Amino acid sequence: MGPGREAGGQSGVIEGSSGSAVTAILPRLMKLDAFLERWEGSEGSERSNSQHFLIDLCDLVGLPRPGTKDGDDFRFEQRAKFKAADGDHTGRADLVRRGAFVIECKQFTKKERASKAWNLGMQDALGQALDYANGLDQLPVFVIACDVGHCFELLACFDGSGVYRPFPAGANRIYLRDLRKPERFDDLKQALVEPAAANPARLQLEITTDVAEKIGVLAKQLRAAGHDREVVARFLLRCLFTMFAEDVALFENGRRVFEELLRDHWIKDPSRFVHGVSLLWQTMNTGGYSERGEVIQKFNGGLFRDYTALPLTKEQLQLLYEAARKNWSKVEPAIFGTLLENALGEKERHELGAHFTPKAYVERLVRPTIEEPLRAEWLVVRAQVRDLMEAAEGTDKTGKTPKAEKDALATLKAFHQRLCKIKVLDPACGTGNFLYVAMELMKVLEAEVLEEIRRVGGVSQENLELSEFTVQPKNFLGIEKNPWAKEIAELVLWIGYLRWQWQLRGSTKSLQVGDSILRDEKNIECRDAVLDWDGAPAERMKLDDRGKPVTRWDGETTKLDPLTGQQIPDDSPKGRKPVYEYPNARKASWPDADFIVGNPPFIGTRRMRLTLGDGYVQALATAWHEVPENADLVMYWWAAAAEQVRAGRSQTFGLITTNSITQAFNRATIRTQLAAKPPLAITLAIPDHPWVDASEGAAVRVAMTVGRRGPAQGRVMSLTAETPTAAESGLSFVEAFGTVSEDLRVGASPAAARPLRANAELAYWGVKSTATAS
Repeated sequence: MGPGREAGGQSGVIEGSSGSAVTAILPRLMKLDAFLERWEGSEGSERSNSQHFLIDLCDLVGLPRPGTKDGDDFRFEQRAKFKAADGDHTGRADLVRRGAFVIECKQFTKKERASKAWNLGMQDALGQALDYANGLDQLPVFVIACDVGHCFELLACFDGSGVYRPFPAGANRIYLRDLRKPERFDDLKQALVEPAAANPARLQLEITTDVAEKIGVLAKQLRAAGHDREVVARFLLRCLFTMFAEDVALFENGRRVFEELLRDHWIKDPSRFVHGVSLLWQTMNTGGYSERGEVIQKFNGGLFRDYTALPLTKEQLQLLYEAARKNWSKVEPAIFGTLLENALGEKERHELGAHFTPKAYVERLVRPTIEEPLRAEWLVVRAQVRDLMEAAEGTDKTGKTPKAEKDALATLKAFHQRLCKIKVLDPACGTGNFLYVAMELMKVLEAEVLEEIRRVGGVSQENLELSEFTVQPKNFLGIEKNPWAKEIAELVLWIGYLRWQWQLRGSTKSLQVGDSILRDEKNIECRDAVLDWDGAPAERMKLDDRGKPVTRWDGETTKLDPLTGQQIPDDSPKGRKPVYEYPNARKASWPDADFIVGNPPFIGTRRMRLTLGDGYVQALATAWHEVPENADLVMYWWAAAAEQVRAGRSQTFGLITTNSITQAFNRATIRTQLAAKPPLAITLAIPDHPWVDASEGAAVRVAMTVGRRGPAQGRVMSLTAETPTAAESGLSFVEAFGTVSEDLRVGASPAAARPLRANAELAYWGVKSTATAS
């Protein structure tokens, strides 16, 4: 760790360290030693030991001692109702802190802990704690199973959904011996004392926002200095990735090469920066040695083929250094794309800074589209493994592994192999935000699977995580028209993957596969996602009778009318753009993928011709008979995804659309797919949801829909309250279950109303506009 490292960096004091840092935590260590001396490895009666153990635990972490009276917010033996197969039951949870945690205790013997059946016992304890959590009047953040004197197992739910996941991901079992490690002690203490603050999204957002503001200021200054926007973007992206690389130990011995060079050399003498950083990036492109002799791995992937550096002032280098001191392993990868895409676009639409969509919003769509179907499979697999492990217990006295246990391990490995072959497609991927979130959720699930394999068969994660046997960037496919956004999306996936490996294993050793760390998997295509034509992706300019290009107003450039003083369309050459032709227009094909998710472009029907041109809009109408000409652009993605799911080429799709999806012409597209053979079923609909527009950084309203091959029942989530915070979505919903209709309702639907034949030719509704809002 370099001197002057800011908060948000690698925290805690490691064992064996010395100096004032140890002195500062000695009182805690002394208290911990007494706790461990009394309880570590203890055996005995759960009833007689559990409350004494929990009281000592509260003393250890600084919580008040629990009460025992009904109505206490923090008490032993809290009554909780829960549902079971044979009806409703009432039980008593061992320890509950209202809204914070529920703990269920067991105490096993040393012999039991040494058996494979012990894992089943911990699963039972977690299941019992989950039952109690769902029966309390306020959902706790943490659910904890405890083997008194041996270990804790933590699950967390930060969004109030009631869906609990391992915390921390991939390392949610904390043995008492682990508490000697400050970072593991802090994990447990935070879960008990400040559970809401344990939400990793809070720290991520704080660091990401701070970084975005600093890099945004630097980007603005470089643009103002006259540097080309793409040169600035690529330069900053190399800076950002270099800062990230040193925070996940991709340099030799974990050296903070970039940060140290800024602090020790370049800030002191800015004239050395351009040559020095160019040499560093050139070496990162090829592999070799730095000026100071450190081994530099080969990164490649295209990012460092161009190692151009821009001259910076002392103040600008100081700004870069302040950003470098942040812990980039905690920075949201989405900011790499969003910041550069938005801040360095063709025109500056808003102040540069953190204008990215809240991750909680993205997860609200990705989870039901991808994670929930996979976790439903995982629950079945775990049940099968449990049955096999129970059958294996005590069936073989020869010392050989029972066949049932081998079958359990094979079942787990088969599911892991399936998980590693899953393909996710974002057909409008932009800079990769949705793909990154999908990958992160799948990596969390993979970590659980690998941990279960380790527990059942003793197979280490490192032995399983081979180059072709893990969830990795090549599993995530994208289609994107903008070449610059495509490059960022590819890098965002690699950053997310490397960051995950670092967080899960505390190391990125052995991640280099082949001859470089970054690889071009060709998983993101640069083309149009809904339209194909002869000569695509190149567009052919339309020519007039004299062979000159036909042009049109670009829909944006204006000039001042000298008579009215109002802004009017600028019909001079600078305000016009070419008209294109699309010969033999047809639907674009999509690669096969298990799941489709994304946020297609929002262009209302009234602006489509201005934005896309007459030729393109006419080509869409020719290729897509299933979509009414007056539908919004996003409905072409919706129809394409629905067709792929109905054809069995994908399992589910989830798309963000404008909230005008329930209006007449957009609704017709949904009706066509719901009535097709085989039909589509909408399994989740949120007709109205806040969003942050990626291109403008502005608040907009959207709808979310998830579809699968039908028939199937679904749910509609209707927004009732909005109190968002920086780290959590802060949205409240009511849910309705049943068949979801074309206007995203359950039950009676006005969209299903038909004209009465008795009123035929007796009444007419007059002239009305059929255009949807842009």
